[in-house]
Amino acid sequence: MPDPFEALLRHDGPVDPDPTFAARLRARVERALSLPEGVTVSNLTVEAVAATDVADPSAPGAVAVTAAAVVPYLIVDGARRALDWYVSALGATRRGEPIVMADGRIGHGELELRGSVLYLADESAESAVVATRPGGPATVSFAFEVPDVDASVDRAVAAGAVLERPLADNPYGRNAVVRDPFGHRWIISSVTTAPSPVTAGPDDRSAAGGHGERVRSGDIGYVSLWVPDAERASTFFGKVLGWSFEPEVAGHSRQVADRELHHGVDGGHERSSLFLCFVVDDVNEAVRRVRSAGGEADEPGEQPFGTAAMCVDIEGTPFSIYQPPPGQRGPRLAVNGTKQGDVSYITMEVTDSAPVRAFYGAVLGWQFNPGRVEDGWGPADVVPMTGLHGGHEVTTVLPMYLVDDIYGAVARVRAAGGSAPEPERHPYGLSAQCVDDQGTRFSLGQL
Repeated sequence: MPDPFEALLRHDGPVDPDPTFAARLRARVERALSLPEGVTVSNLTVEAVAATDVADPSAPGAVAVTAAAVVPYLIVDGARRALDWYVSALGATRRGEPIVMADGRIGHGELELRGSVLYLADESAESAVVATRPGGPATVSFAFEVPDVDASVDRAVAAGAVLERPLADNPYGRNAVVRDPFGHRWIISSVTTAPSPVTAGPDDRSAAGGHGERVRSGDIGYVSLWVPDAERASTFFGKVLGWSFEPEVAGHSRQVADRELHHGVDGGHERSSLFLCFVVDDVNEAVRRVRSAGGEADEPGEQPFGTAAMCVDIEGTPFSIYQPPPGQRGPRLAVNGTKQGDVSYITMEVTDSAPVRAFYGAVLGWQFNPGRVEDGWGPADVVPMTGLHGGHEVTTVLPMYLVDDIYGAVARVRAAGGSAPEPERHPYGLSAQCVDDQGTRFSLGQL
Protein backbone atom coordinates (compact mmCIF):
# COMPACT_ATOMS: atom_id res chain seq x y z
CA MET A 1 0.00 0.00 0.00
CA PRO A 2 1.50 3.35 -1.02
CA ASP A 3 2.42 5.82 1.69
CA PRO A 4 -0.41 8.44 1.70
CA PHE A 5 2.09 11.15 2.66
CA GLU A 6 4.28 10.59 -0.40
CA ALA A 7 2.12 13.11 -2.32
CA LEU A 8 3.21 15.79 0.10
CA LEU A 9 6.84 15.19 -0.73
CA ARG A 10 6.44 16.13 -4.42
CA HIS A 11 7.77 19.51 -5.51
CA ASP A 12 4.90 20.91 -7.62
CA GLY A 13 5.31 24.26 -9.38
CA PRO A 14 3.18 27.34 -8.56
CA VAL A 15 -0.32 27.48 -10.00
CA ASP A 16 -2.43 30.50 -10.97
CA PRO A 17 -5.30 31.26 -8.58
CA ASP A 18 -8.86 30.94 -9.72
CA PRO A 19 -9.53 34.13 -11.79
CA THR A 20 -12.94 34.72 -10.24
CA PHE A 21 -11.56 34.36 -6.72
CA ALA A 22 -8.64 36.66 -7.54
CA ALA A 23 -10.93 39.39 -8.96
CA ARG A 24 -13.23 39.23 -5.94
CA LEU A 25 -10.31 39.33 -3.51
CA ARG A 26 -8.76 42.32 -5.29
CA ALA A 27 -12.08 44.21 -5.25
CA ARG A 28 -12.51 43.45 -1.55
CA VAL A 29 -9.03 44.76 -0.73
CA GLU A 30 -9.58 47.90 -2.79
CA ARG A 31 -12.83 48.63 -0.97
CA ALA A 32 -11.24 47.93 2.39
CA LEU A 33 -8.53 50.50 1.71
CA SER A 34 -11.22 53.15 1.11
CA LEU A 35 -13.09 52.55 4.38
CA PRO A 36 -13.24 55.19 7.12
CA GLU A 37 -10.87 54.88 10.03
CA GLY A 38 -12.26 52.55 12.69
CA VAL A 39 -13.95 50.03 10.42
CA THR A 40 -12.64 46.48 10.89
CA VAL A 41 -11.52 45.05 7.58
CA SER A 42 -12.54 41.52 8.59
CA ASN A 43 -16.15 42.72 8.82
CA LEU A 44 -16.27 43.47 5.12
CA THR A 45 -18.38 40.70 3.62
CA VAL A 46 -19.79 42.54 0.59
CA GLU A 47 -19.04 40.60 -2.58
CA ALA A 48 -17.80 42.26 -5.74
CA VAL A 49 -20.31 42.53 -8.56
CA ALA A 50 -19.19 41.59 -12.02
CA ALA A 51 -19.57 44.03 -14.86
CA THR A 52 -22.45 42.06 -16.34
CA ASP A 53 -24.30 41.31 -13.08
CA VAL A 54 -27.77 42.84 -13.11
CA ALA A 55 -31.00 41.46 -11.68
CA ASP A 56 -32.45 41.03 -15.17
CA PRO A 57 -30.20 42.18 -18.05
CA SER A 58 -33.14 41.94 -20.45
CA ALA A 59 -35.38 44.23 -18.38
CA PRO A 60 -36.17 47.68 -19.85
CA GLY A 61 -33.64 50.23 -18.69
CA ALA A 62 -31.32 47.62 -17.12
CA VAL A 63 -27.77 48.92 -16.79
CA ALA A 64 -24.74 46.80 -16.01
CA VAL A 65 -22.61 47.80 -13.02
CA THR A 66 -19.14 48.69 -14.23
CA ALA A 67 -15.94 49.29 -12.34
CA ALA A 68 -15.06 52.96 -12.02
CA ALA A 69 -11.78 54.69 -11.33
CA VAL A 70 -13.56 57.17 -9.05
CA VAL A 71 -16.47 56.18 -6.79
CA PRO A 72 -18.47 58.93 -5.05
CA TYR A 73 -18.44 58.52 -1.26
CA LEU A 74 -21.41 60.36 0.28
CA ILE A 75 -21.16 61.42 3.91
CA VAL A 76 -24.61 61.94 5.45
CA ASP A 77 -26.23 62.64 8.78
CA GLY A 78 -28.30 59.49 9.22
CA ALA A 79 -26.85 56.88 6.88
CA ARG A 80 -29.43 54.18 7.73
CA ARG A 81 -32.25 56.50 6.70
CA ALA A 82 -30.31 57.66 3.65
CA LEU A 83 -29.78 54.11 2.38
CA ASP A 84 -33.52 53.50 2.57
CA TRP A 85 -34.30 56.88 0.97
CA TYR A 86 -32.01 56.45 -2.03
CA VAL A 87 -33.54 53.03 -2.68
CA SER A 88 -37.16 54.15 -2.43
CA ALA A 89 -36.85 57.67 -3.89
CA LEU A 90 -34.10 57.38 -6.53
CA GLY A 91 -34.43 53.72 -7.46
CA ALA A 92 -31.03 52.62 -6.15
CA THR A 93 -30.36 49.03 -5.07
CA ARG A 94 -28.30 47.85 -2.10
CA ARG A 95 -24.98 46.07 -2.55
CA GLY A 96 -24.72 43.76 0.42
CA GLU A 97 -25.28 44.73 4.03
CA PRO A 98 -23.78 47.91 5.48
CA ILE A 99 -20.97 47.79 8.01
CA VAL A 100 -22.16 48.96 11.41
CA MET A 101 -19.76 50.56 13.89
CA ALA A 102 -19.78 49.71 17.58
CA ASP A 103 -21.70 52.90 18.37
CA GLY A 104 -24.41 52.13 15.80
CA ARG A 105 -23.19 54.41 13.02
CA ILE A 106 -22.91 53.15 9.46
CA GLY A 107 -19.21 52.90 8.71
CA HIS A 108 -19.69 51.84 5.11
CA GLY A 109 -22.62 51.11 2.83
CA GLU A 110 -22.89 50.56 -0.91
CA LEU A 111 -25.58 51.30 -3.47
CA GLU A 112 -25.91 50.78 -7.19
CA LEU A 113 -27.67 53.51 -9.15
CA ARG A 114 -28.17 53.30 -12.91
CA GLY A 115 -24.96 51.37 -13.50
CA SER A 116 -22.74 53.25 -11.05
CA VAL A 117 -21.65 52.43 -7.52
CA LEU A 118 -22.04 54.84 -4.59
CA TYR A 119 -20.40 54.51 -1.19
CA LEU A 120 -22.11 56.03 1.81
CA ALA A 121 -21.33 56.49 5.52
CA ASP A 122 -22.24 58.52 8.58
CA GLU A 123 -20.08 61.50 9.41
CA SER A 124 -17.04 60.61 11.48
CA ALA A 125 -14.84 62.74 13.73
CA GLU A 126 -12.16 60.03 13.56
CA SER A 127 -11.95 60.32 9.79
CA ALA A 128 -12.56 64.11 9.79
CA VAL A 129 -15.54 63.84 7.43
CA VAL A 130 -18.78 65.77 7.92
CA ALA A 131 -22.16 65.59 6.22
CA THR A 132 -23.56 68.17 3.82
CA ARG A 133 -26.19 70.22 5.64
CA PRO A 134 -29.72 70.46 4.21
CA GLY A 135 -30.50 74.02 3.17
CA GLY A 136 -26.85 74.94 2.78
CA PRO A 137 -24.97 75.47 -0.49
CA ALA A 138 -24.06 72.34 -2.44
CA THR A 139 -20.39 71.70 -3.14
CA VAL A 140 -20.99 68.90 -5.64
CA SER A 141 -23.81 67.67 -7.89
CA PHE A 142 -24.59 64.11 -8.95
CA ALA A 143 -26.07 63.45 -12.39
CA PHE A 144 -27.76 60.32 -13.69
CA GLU A 145 -30.17 59.34 -16.45
CA VAL A 146 -33.44 57.42 -16.21
CA PRO A 147 -35.93 56.07 -18.76
CA ASP A 148 -38.84 58.16 -17.38
CA VAL A 149 -37.48 61.41 -15.97
CA ASP A 150 -40.91 62.84 -15.12
CA ALA A 151 -41.87 59.84 -13.01
CA SER A 152 -38.46 59.72 -11.33
CA VAL A 153 -38.55 63.39 -10.36
CA ASP A 154 -42.13 63.10 -9.11
CA ARG A 155 -41.15 60.11 -6.95
CA ALA A 156 -38.15 61.94 -5.46
CA VAL A 157 -40.20 65.05 -4.64
CA ALA A 158 -43.02 62.97 -3.15
CA ALA A 159 -40.42 61.29 -0.91
CA GLY A 160 -39.22 64.65 0.45
CA ALA A 161 -36.72 66.02 -2.06
CA VAL A 162 -36.77 69.75 -2.80
CA LEU A 163 -37.33 70.62 -6.47
CA GLU A 164 -34.62 73.18 -7.23
CA ARG A 165 -35.06 73.35 -11.00
CA PRO A 166 -38.34 72.15 -12.52
CA LEU A 167 -38.51 69.65 -15.33
CA ALA A 168 -37.78 71.34 -18.63
CA ASP A 169 -37.02 70.43 -22.23
CA ASN A 170 -33.67 71.94 -23.15
CA PRO A 171 -31.54 71.71 -26.29
CA TYR A 172 -29.37 69.22 -24.38
CA GLY A 173 -32.30 67.09 -23.11
CA ARG A 174 -35.10 66.98 -20.54
CA ASN A 175 -34.02 67.19 -16.91
CA ALA A 176 -34.64 68.60 -13.45
CA VAL A 177 -32.61 69.26 -10.31
CA VAL A 178 -33.61 68.07 -6.84
CA ARG A 179 -31.97 68.39 -3.42
CA ASP A 180 -32.38 65.29 -1.26
CA PRO A 181 -33.26 65.45 2.48
CA PHE A 182 -29.57 64.98 3.33
CA GLY A 183 -28.40 68.05 1.41
CA HIS A 184 -27.06 66.38 -1.74
CA ARG A 185 -27.95 67.78 -5.17
CA TRP A 186 -29.08 65.50 -8.02
CA ILE A 187 -29.48 66.30 -11.73
CA ILE A 188 -31.97 63.78 -13.12
CA SER A 189 -32.15 63.52 -16.91
CA SER A 190 -33.89 61.46 -19.56
CA VAL A 191 -31.89 58.71 -21.22
CA THR A 192 -33.31 59.74 -24.61
CA THR A 193 -30.85 61.27 -27.00
CA ALA A 194 -30.58 65.01 -26.51
CA PRO A 195 -32.41 66.85 -29.29
CA SER A 196 -30.68 69.11 -31.71
CA PRO A 197 -30.92 72.86 -31.04
CA VAL A 198 -34.60 73.73 -31.26
CA THR A 199 -35.66 75.56 -34.40
CA ALA A 200 -39.41 75.25 -34.02
CA GLY A 201 -41.47 78.03 -35.51
CA PRO A 202 -44.52 79.77 -34.01
CA ASP A 203 -46.81 76.92 -35.09
CA ASP A 204 -44.68 74.43 -33.13
CA ARG A 205 -44.83 76.15 -29.75
CA SER A 206 -46.89 73.51 -27.98
CA ALA A 207 -44.59 70.72 -29.14
CA ALA A 208 -41.44 72.64 -28.25
CA GLY A 209 -42.38 73.82 -24.82
CA GLY A 210 -45.78 73.05 -23.42
CA HIS A 211 -46.56 69.52 -24.67
CA GLY A 212 -49.98 70.78 -25.80
CA GLU A 213 -50.70 72.68 -22.57
CA ARG A 214 -52.35 76.09 -22.51
CA VAL A 215 -50.69 79.05 -20.85
CA ARG A 216 -51.10 78.94 -17.08
CA SER A 217 -51.81 81.54 -14.44
CA GLY A 218 -48.46 82.85 -13.19
CA ASP A 219 -46.72 82.43 -16.55
CA ILE A 220 -45.17 85.47 -18.22
CA GLY A 221 -47.24 86.34 -21.27
CA TYR A 222 -45.52 89.49 -22.51
CA VAL A 223 -42.31 91.45 -21.86
CA SER A 224 -41.08 94.86 -22.86
CA LEU A 225 -37.54 96.15 -22.63
CA TRP A 226 -37.78 99.58 -21.00
CA VAL A 227 -34.89 101.78 -22.12
CA PRO A 228 -34.04 105.48 -22.44
CA ASP A 229 -34.15 105.43 -26.28
CA ALA A 230 -36.27 102.78 -28.02
CA GLU A 231 -34.96 103.51 -31.51
CA ARG A 232 -31.37 103.20 -30.37
CA ALA A 233 -32.11 99.93 -28.55
CA SER A 234 -33.94 98.58 -31.59
CA THR A 235 -30.90 99.25 -33.76
CA PHE A 236 -28.52 97.66 -31.25
CA PHE A 237 -30.50 94.48 -30.64
CA GLY A 238 -31.32 94.19 -34.32
CA LYS A 239 -27.58 93.94 -35.00
CA VAL A 240 -26.86 91.59 -32.10
CA LEU A 241 -29.88 89.26 -32.16
CA GLY A 242 -31.24 89.76 -35.65
CA TRP A 243 -34.49 91.27 -34.41
CA SER A 244 -36.89 92.78 -36.90
CA PHE A 245 -39.81 94.98 -35.88
CA GLU A 246 -43.49 95.41 -36.58
CA PRO A 247 -44.52 98.63 -38.37
CA GLU A 248 -44.10 101.61 -36.05
CA VAL A 249 -47.07 103.06 -34.26
CA ALA A 250 -47.45 106.48 -32.68
CA GLY A 251 -45.28 107.01 -29.59
CA HIS A 252 -41.93 105.60 -28.53
CA SER A 253 -42.68 101.86 -28.49
CA ARG A 254 -41.63 99.14 -30.90
CA GLN A 255 -42.81 95.53 -31.16
CA VAL A 256 -40.30 92.81 -32.02
CA ALA A 257 -41.57 90.60 -34.82
CA ASP A 258 -41.83 86.81 -34.80
CA ARG A 259 -40.86 86.05 -31.18
CA GLU A 260 -41.73 82.99 -29.13
CA LEU A 261 -42.68 85.35 -26.28
CA HIS A 262 -44.27 88.60 -27.45
CA HIS A 263 -41.66 91.28 -26.87
CA GLY A 264 -41.73 95.07 -26.98
CA VAL A 265 -39.15 97.85 -26.69
CA ASP A 266 -40.34 100.98 -24.89
CA GLY A 267 -38.39 104.24 -24.65
CA GLY A 268 -38.46 107.24 -22.38
CA HIS A 269 -37.32 105.49 -19.20
CA GLU A 270 -34.49 106.73 -17.01
CA ARG A 271 -33.31 103.24 -16.08
CA SER A 272 -33.35 100.14 -18.24
CA SER A 273 -35.27 97.08 -17.06
CA LEU A 274 -37.44 94.32 -18.46
CA PHE A 275 -41.15 94.94 -17.85
CA LEU A 276 -43.16 91.78 -17.14
CA CYS A 277 -46.82 91.03 -17.83
CA PHE A 278 -48.23 87.99 -16.00
CA VAL A 279 -51.16 85.80 -17.00
CA VAL A 280 -53.93 85.36 -14.40
CA ASP A 281 -57.22 83.47 -14.39
CA ASP A 282 -59.25 86.30 -12.81
CA VAL A 283 -57.83 89.79 -13.18
CA ASN A 284 -60.22 91.36 -10.65
CA GLU A 285 -59.29 88.83 -8.00
CA ALA A 286 -55.60 89.29 -8.86
CA VAL A 287 -55.92 93.07 -8.39
CA ARG A 288 -57.38 92.43 -4.96
CA ARG A 289 -54.45 90.14 -4.09
CA VAL A 290 -51.92 92.76 -5.24
CA ARG A 291 -53.42 95.36 -2.94
CA SER A 292 -53.79 92.94 -0.02
CA ALA A 293 -50.13 91.95 -0.35
CA GLY A 294 -48.96 95.57 -0.09
CA GLY A 295 -48.65 96.48 -3.77
CA GLU A 296 -50.53 98.93 -5.96
CA ALA A 297 -52.94 98.13 -8.78
CA ASP A 298 -55.02 100.16 -11.21
CA GLU A 299 -58.56 99.16 -12.04
CA PRO A 300 -58.63 96.58 -14.86
CA GLY A 301 -59.31 97.79 -18.38
CA GLU A 302 -60.12 96.10 -21.67
CA GLN A 303 -57.25 95.67 -24.14
CA PRO A 304 -57.04 93.89 -27.52
CA PHE A 305 -55.27 90.97 -25.81
CA GLY A 306 -57.63 90.73 -22.81
CA THR A 307 -58.44 92.50 -19.56
CA ALA A 308 -55.34 94.04 -17.97
CA ALA A 309 -54.25 96.13 -15.00
CA MET A 310 -51.02 98.01 -14.33
CA CYS A 311 -49.46 97.23 -10.93
CA VAL A 312 -46.45 97.98 -8.72
CA ASP A 313 -44.94 95.44 -6.32
CA ILE A 314 -43.76 96.10 -2.76
CA GLU A 315 -40.30 97.23 -3.91
CA GLY A 316 -41.66 99.66 -6.49
CA THR A 317 -41.19 97.52 -9.59
CA PRO A 318 -43.92 98.06 -12.20
CA PHE A 319 -45.58 95.02 -13.76
CA SER A 320 -48.94 94.15 -15.23
CA ILE A 321 -51.44 91.32 -15.06
CA TYR A 322 -53.88 90.24 -17.73
CA GLN A 323 -56.68 87.77 -18.22
CA PRO A 324 -56.94 86.40 -21.78
CA PRO A 325 -60.36 86.53 -23.43
CA PRO A 326 -62.50 83.40 -23.03
CA GLY A 327 -61.39 80.65 -25.39
CA GLN A 328 -58.28 82.57 -26.48
CA ARG A 329 -55.71 81.24 -24.01
CA GLY A 330 -52.75 80.37 -26.22
CA PRO A 331 -50.37 77.41 -26.01
CA ARG A 332 -47.79 77.33 -23.26
CA LEU A 333 -44.41 78.59 -24.44
CA ALA A 334 -41.06 76.82 -24.39
CA VAL A 335 -39.23 77.02 -21.09
CA ASN A 336 -36.06 78.54 -22.55
CA GLY A 337 -37.18 79.88 -25.92
CA THR A 338 -36.84 78.14 -29.26
CA LYS A 339 -34.68 80.28 -31.55
CA GLN A 340 -32.08 83.01 -31.51
CA GLY A 341 -33.34 86.23 -30.00
CA ASP A 342 -36.02 84.59 -27.83
CA VAL A 343 -36.07 85.24 -24.09
CA SER A 344 -34.55 82.13 -22.51
CA TYR A 345 -34.32 83.20 -18.85
CA ILE A 346 -35.40 86.14 -16.68
CA THR A 347 -33.66 87.33 -13.51
CA MET A 348 -35.51 89.54 -11.03
CA GLU A 349 -32.92 91.41 -8.94
CA VAL A 350 -34.47 92.64 -5.67
CA THR A 351 -33.24 94.23 -2.46
CA ASP A 352 -34.90 91.83 0.00
CA SER A 353 -35.97 88.47 -1.40
CA ALA A 354 -38.14 87.24 1.48
CA PRO A 355 -40.97 89.82 1.25
CA VAL A 356 -40.80 89.81 -2.56
CA ARG A 357 -41.20 86.03 -2.62
CA ALA A 358 -44.14 86.34 -0.24
CA PHE A 359 -45.69 89.01 -2.48
CA TYR A 360 -45.50 87.04 -5.74
CA GLY A 361 -46.51 83.89 -3.92
CA ALA A 362 -49.67 85.62 -2.72
CA VAL A 363 -50.43 87.32 -6.05
CA LEU A 364 -49.45 84.67 -8.59
CA GLY A 365 -49.28 81.50 -6.51
CA TRP A 366 -45.55 81.13 -7.15
CA GLN A 367 -43.73 78.54 -5.06
CA PHE A 368 -40.00 79.13 -4.76
CA ASN A 369 -37.15 76.65 -4.65
CA PRO A 370 -33.61 77.62 -3.59
CA GLY A 371 -31.20 78.28 -6.45
CA ARG A 372 -27.50 77.66 -7.01
CA VAL A 373 -26.35 81.04 -5.63
CA GLU A 374 -26.75 82.64 -2.24
CA ASP A 375 -30.23 84.18 -1.83
CA GLY A 376 -31.16 82.91 -5.28
CA TRP A 377 -34.64 81.47 -5.83
CA GLY A 378 -36.61 79.98 -8.68
CA PRO A 379 -40.41 79.97 -8.96
CA ALA A 380 -41.41 76.42 -9.80
CA ASP A 381 -42.91 75.65 -13.21
CA VAL A 382 -43.05 79.18 -14.61
CA VAL A 383 -42.35 79.93 -18.27
CA PRO A 384 -40.13 81.39 -19.43
CA MET A 385 -37.79 80.08 -16.74
CA THR A 386 -37.34 82.80 -14.12
CA GLY A 387 -35.12 83.42 -11.10
CA LEU A 388 -35.18 85.88 -8.21
CA HIS A 389 -32.01 87.13 -6.53
CA GLY A 390 -31.86 89.23 -3.38
CA GLY A 391 -29.30 91.64 -1.95
CA HIS A 392 -29.25 94.34 -4.66
CA GLU A 393 -29.31 98.09 -4.02
CA VAL A 394 -31.97 98.67 -6.68
CA THR A 395 -34.52 96.39 -8.30
CA THR A 396 -33.96 95.44 -11.93
CA VAL A 397 -35.34 92.74 -14.19
CA LEU A 398 -32.76 91.32 -16.59
CA PRO A 399 -33.37 89.17 -19.68
CA MET A 400 -31.19 86.41 -21.09
CA TYR A 401 -31.54 85.96 -24.85
CA LEU A 402 -30.99 82.67 -26.65
CA VAL A 403 -28.24 82.66 -29.30
CA ASP A 404 -26.93 80.02 -31.67
CA ASP A 405 -23.27 81.08 -31.47
CA ILE A 406 -22.39 82.96 -28.30
CA TYR A 407 -18.90 83.91 -29.44
CA GLY A 408 -20.28 85.47 -32.60
CA ALA A 409 -23.00 87.23 -30.58
CA VAL A 410 -20.41 88.63 -28.13
CA ALA A 411 -18.44 89.99 -31.07
CA ARG A 412 -21.59 91.66 -32.41
CA VAL A 413 -22.27 93.25 -29.00
CA ARG A 414 -18.83 94.83 -29.02
CA ALA A 415 -19.08 95.91 -32.65
CA ALA A 416 -22.43 97.61 -31.94
CA GLY A 417 -20.93 99.71 -29.15
CA GLY A 418 -21.78 97.53 -26.14
CA SER A 419 -19.53 95.59 -23.79
CA ALA A 420 -19.31 91.86 -23.17
CA PRO A 421 -16.84 89.57 -21.39
CA GLU A 422 -15.69 86.23 -22.73
CA PRO A 423 -18.45 83.60 -22.36
CA GLU A 424 -18.43 81.36 -19.29
CA ARG A 425 -19.36 77.70 -19.21
CA HIS A 426 -22.09 76.52 -16.84
CA PRO A 427 -23.93 73.20 -16.39
CA TYR A 428 -26.72 74.55 -18.61
CA GLY A 429 -24.45 75.88 -21.39
CA LEU A 430 -22.50 79.05 -22.22
CA SER A 431 -23.47 82.56 -21.10
CA ALA A 432 -22.13 86.11 -21.10
CA GLN A 433 -23.40 89.13 -19.16
CA CYS A 434 -23.49 92.14 -21.47
CA VAL A 435 -24.35 95.86 -21.55
CA ASP A 436 -25.72 97.67 -24.59
CA ASP A 437 -24.66 101.10 -25.86
CA GLN A 438 -26.97 102.95 -23.44
CA GLY A 439 -26.34 100.98 -20.26
CA THR A 440 -28.98 98.25 -20.59
CA ARG A 441 -27.83 95.04 -18.89
CA PHE A 442 -28.72 91.70 -20.43
CA SER A 443 -27.24 88.23 -20.94
CA LEU A 444 -26.67 85.93 -23.87
CA GLY A 445 -27.08 82.18 -23.52
CA GLN A 446 -26.12 79.32 -25.78
CA LEU A 447 -27.98 76.48 -24.10
